[in-house]
Amino acid sequence: MSKDLKLLEKQIGYEFSDFSLLQRAVSHSSYVNEKHLPKYECNERLEFLGDAVLEIVSSEFLFYEHEKMPEGDLTKIRASIVCEPSLAFCARQIGLGDYLLLGRGEEATGGRKRESITSDALEAMIGAIYIDGGFANAKEFIQQFVLNDMENKKLFYDSKTILQELVQANFTEAVSYQLLAEEGPDHNKSFLTAVYIGKKEYGQGRGRTKKSAEQEAAYQTILQLHKNNVK
Repeated sequence: MSKDLKLLEKQIGYEFSDFSLLQRAVSHSSYVNEKHLPKYECNERLEFLGDAVLEIVSSEFLFYEHEKMPEGDLTKIRASIVCEPSLAFCARQIGLGDYLLLGRGEEATGGRKRESITSDALEAMIGAIYIDGGFANAKEFIQQFVLNDMENKKLFYDSKTILQELVQANFTEAVSYQLLAEEGPDHNKSFLTAVYIGKKEYGQGRGRTKKSAEQEAAYQTILQLHKNNVK
């Protein structure tokens, strides 16, 4: 069951003039198919538009943020900002998955937490705001929820690489990952992973895939090491 969309408006600080745009932005194709609605009522067209708006806003941000950086490096950073895991991370911060309209099958198999679905919905939200309130409002949303706290997000996106470098610089032991638990049916798995430096456990992470669980565990370990002044 999805939450009241008025709460989502409060969460993002934007009130739609055309509320149907918000409803469309959270309507997954599985919901539209199940309700026998026209295909264009799902959020895929808004996602297409939002993707383009996100690309121009993130490009402009990076252009001015890194005034001497060459084009190739700017392209790599932009790709990391707009990739599926990054946008899913941003979607989690506003609880977007809780508001999605999903078909029963998608609901039953954990669609609210599926990165491909939540990242697409975030882009659809950008497209909806762009149509409803223009470029300035879409840009403000992107700056507030996608381009904010970039340093912390980079820690999350590159957590395994950053942790490896931290450990190599500060420890004699190696970093390793251990799967602690695997729960749920095949269509809705959850994995719990721990990070070890040598024989000592430092952090745990849970995810829908082993890779995402390791990423979360590495991120939590980095935060713990930073608290201990390991840089």
